[in-house]
Amino acid sequence: MRLMHLIDREEVAARLTYDLAIPIVREAMIALSAGTTRQHLRSIIPLAAGRMFGIMPGALGETAPFGAKLISIFPDNFAKGIQSHQGVVVLFDPDSGAPVCVAHAGEITAIRTAAASAVATDALARPEASRLTLLGYGEQAVTHARAIAKVRKLTAIDVWGRDPGRREAFAARLGAELGLPVTAHAEVESAVAGADIVCTLTPAAEPILKGAWVAPGTHLNLVGSSHAGPVEVDNDLVVAARFIADSREGVLRQGAEFLRAKAAGLIGDDHIVAEIGEVLAGKVPGRRSPEEITVYKSLGHVVQDLATAWALHAGKG
Repeated sequence: MRLMHLIDREEVAARLTYDLAIPIVREAMIALSAGTTRQHLRSIIPLAAGRMFGIMPGALGETAPFGAKLISIFPDNFAKGIQSHQGVVVLFDPDSGAPVCVAHAGEITAIRTAAASAVATDALARPEASRLTLLGYGEQAVTHARAIAKVRKLTAIDVWGRDPGRREAFAARLGAELGLPVTAHAEVESAVAGADIVCTLTPAAEPILKGAWVAPGTHLNLVGSSHAGPVEVDNDLVVAARFIADSREGVLRQGAEFLRAKAAGLIGDDHIVAEIGEVLAGKVPGRRSPEEITVYKSLGHVVQDLATAWALHAGKG
């Protein structure tokens, strides 16, 4: 009997580079929009103190690898130096139906989420975009800085977070790692002033970013809220932006910022102009002018996890 392949956190971190992950995620999102993958929306079981348990099943195609991600989200872990996302990605062989691999889901999630934002940024941000703002200083802020630096030549990074000590320490660490000037800000408005690319990466329950603060030509990746309820940006920003989803069905059911603006009667379902896979495939234009504000709403989808985990299982990286 063949032994199950175990890929632990350290191996994922060493092998799943952004140079590997970004093109894999890009192709997965094209396949998702083309309808060749199979997946259900994540099921979320609320736990105490804002914690959650998620179940995400899917297949990369009818005769392709399939499996599921089982993931817990404990936001308070970050303060303890522990990953907020804990779990496993389980892979099944498409020929025999046998489970063949278990991979560390927390590390895969951290890397593939940032890789997806990098894919969207490459497609939607202005070619000359060079100034990145990170709203949040957790694990996703680190991975997003690393990933986006792969698709745009960054010259400066601005960071906002609620805790002064943690945001200053984060800025110092990130600046030393990337060799870029990284400035910590006490206010969101000053952090996004002059930004070309903004990533919202917080557990905020109510908007921290107002549309009035966002300059024409900015591209935004909305990442922190992954289910209906908590929102990071206000209705004005949603309304003003060319709004592109990772999955139209996902955003219509679980995209909190979109759903809040829709409930207020400010937009309809057609405000989602495309899925990112449709833009990548050339079926729908992305950015149409240098002045346009573009938004990519990221919920995260299991095809991203399955595709990257399968690549590692297959010996890539």
